[in-house]
Amino acid sequence: MNTNIIIRELKKSDLNSAKQIIDENQMFPSEYLNEMVSGFLEQKTDELWFVSETKEKNVISIAYCSPERMTDGTWNLLLIAVSRKAQGQGVGSDLMEYIEQDLIIKKARILLVETSSLPNYELTRKFYPKCGYTQIAVIPEFFGKGDDKVVFWKSLKP
Repeated sequence: MNTNIIIRELKKSDLNSAKQIIDENQMFPSEYLNEMVSGFLEQKTDELWFVSETKEKNVISIAYCSPERMTDGTWNLLLIAVSRKAQGQGVGSDLMEYIEQDLIIKKARILLVETSSLPNYELTRKFYPKCGYTQIAVIPEFFGKGDDKVVFWKSLKP
């Protein structure tokens, strides 16, 4: 764990930095973020939003996970992104570990992660096995023609 990084819940004041990270990683249109986090910020949802920040209070990563409906203890990581300047420094791995520990406290059993099969997601697909995830499924053409959904799985044991 990088001791120079602080991982905490997302705050409203983090939104501009989070949008920059989402934009530079081309995750989705960042203008969606305000609506996406509104329930969390108003404490009206079980969803979780986290950020990593430097000691200088610069937000360098964002993550979002949600419980899967109609399951017992299954969660889905729907977003993790690290600022380009902080990539390759263990920020993403530390954030994943933090999320997993938080979910274990919440009695989660498993965490699923879904990503794209497109070539520009190759590093992402290599990242999850390094964090202990197993690729369990590929759903053809899920996101669009030639863009499969790749699903990774991890058991969360206390």
